[in-house]
Amino acid sequence: MFKKILVCLDGSELAEQILPYAVEEALHFQGKLVLFQVVPEPVAFSPGIPGAASVPIRTDTMLEEAKKALNEARDYLEDIATPLRKKGIQVEAVSILGGVGEAILSYAEGNNINLITIATHGRSGLRRGVFGSIADYVLRESGLPILVIRPQEREDKK
Repeated sequence: MFKKILVCLDGSELAEQILPYAVEEALHFQGKLVLFQVVPEPVAFSPGIPGAASVPIRTDTMLEEAKKALNEARDYLEDIATPLRKKGIQVEAVSILGGVGEAILSYAEGNNINLITIATHGRSGLRRGVFGSIADYVLRESGLPILVIRPQEREDKK
């Protein structure tokens, strides 16, 4: 049923807590895991003329930093993929530039994903309103099955 499973990661230990669940699904359904990280696209806005829309600006330095972040994301995903492959699980590592929620949905729709797995950081109230919620966005906008967990902070981290 779940032959291609998208595992949404952001480089945090909290997000990585989705991995055991995704691995179990892949093993149960003989599926493939797609470890996926989105690097936000670099953009700044010029102040513009009062009353007119701001103009997006991208500098060479911003683009170089984005390339560096994309390479770091690929390395991070490959570090996670290697031990999973040794267990006999098919794993692909994908990192892309873009808006996180939109990139998750676009990739899933364009690449025959059967299940999206994601951890939510569990923010609520004002913090959620300020920071938004990628998991919430994906839940509301995707028509695919989604496995969501609320990760637990480790006692030694508090």
